[in-house]
Amino acid sequence: MDKVKSVLGGSANHHPVFPQTVNEASTLGWGTRVKGFVACFVVGGACTVLGVCMLFIPRIGLTLFIVFYTFGNICALCSTMFLMGPVKQLKRMCDKTRALATTIMITCLVLTLCAAFWWKNFGLTLLFCILQVLSFAWYSLSYIPFVRLAILKLVSMLMR
Repeated sequence: MDKVKSVLGGSANHHPVFPQTVNEASTLGWGTRVKGFVACFVVGGACTVLGVCMLFIPRIGLTLFIVFYTFGNICALCSTMFLMGPVKQLKRMCDKTRALATTIMITCLVLTLCAAFWWKNFGLTLLFCILQVLSFAWYSLSYIPFVRLAILKLVSMLMR
């Protein structure tokens, strides 16, 4: 509680750095972190499944799928912030090994929504949705040591 009071009240002599302030104010117990992770991940998974079910609704099904699927991906991505904290997660997302995957993943999330609502081009929407799946998978695999390297070697062997 003292951390929250110091963040909200502040003092004349102490001006904490913003990321440090956010990290200190958001410290949760391990049990709460796991509950938050599970809840956010389940909501993300449920939205993804619900989005797939929405595909079968005539005329608006694809749009609903895109909304639910993208929201599900965002929830799944945010769920990991409960485990390691938001600041540490953002730093890890911008690591040298993940920066490109993170950029592509976020770009695909945004482009999927733009193609569905702004440009109203369903061919592009599906393309960006597929790229969203692939980029999210590639990003997720970056957390498992040497898996991406093994996949690249496997693909190069298959291409010969």
